[in-house]
Amino acid sequence: MSQLIPIIYAPRLGPARVSFWGRLLALAIALACLAVLVTAALIPPSPAGIGSHEHLRLEPCQFLAKTGLPCPSCGMTTSFAWFVRGNLLASFYVQPMGMILAVLCCCAIWSGFYIAITGRSAHRMARNLNWTPIVVTGIALWLAAWGWKIWIHLHGIDGWW
Repeated sequence: MSQLIPIIYAPRLGPARVSFWGRLLALAIALACLAVLVTAALIPPSPAGIGSHEHLRLEPCQFLAKTGLPCPSCGMTTSFAWFVRGNLLASFYVQPMGMILAVLCCCAIWSGFYIAITGRSAHRMARNLNWTPIVVTGIALWLAAWGWKIWIHLHGIDGWW
C-alpha cells in the first residue's frame, strides 16, 4: 500500500511587472551610466595614472595636493577611460575599484534597459540576498584599492605606459 501525497494547488504566478515609473527610473539609471561611460570614452586617460578628470575642467585633487597621498577616488576617471578603451589591465592597475565600478556600470546599463524595455523586474534574485557581507566586502575592496593606489603612488609607479 503506497502512501498517497495530496496534490497542493498553487496558482501559477505570472512574471512580475514593473510600473511605468519603475521602468522610467530604470531607463534613467541606464542612461546615466551610459553617459558616464561615453564621457570616459571622450577623455584621454592620463599617463600619470591620475588627473584625467582635469579634461572635464575639474580642479586637481586637493587631498593629493595637501597630503601628497592620493584620495580614495584618485585614478577613477583614468581607470574608466582605460576601461572603455578595452585596456582592462591598465584600468585595474591605476585604480582597481575604478575597474570594478566600470563593470558594475555596464551591468546597470544592461539591467536598466532590460527593465525599461520588457517591463520585467530583474531584482527578484537580489531580494533574498544578505546585503551585509556584500556591503562589507565592497568597503574592504575600496580600502584595498585605495591602499594599492597609495602604494604605487609612493613608489612612483602609478602611471600606465
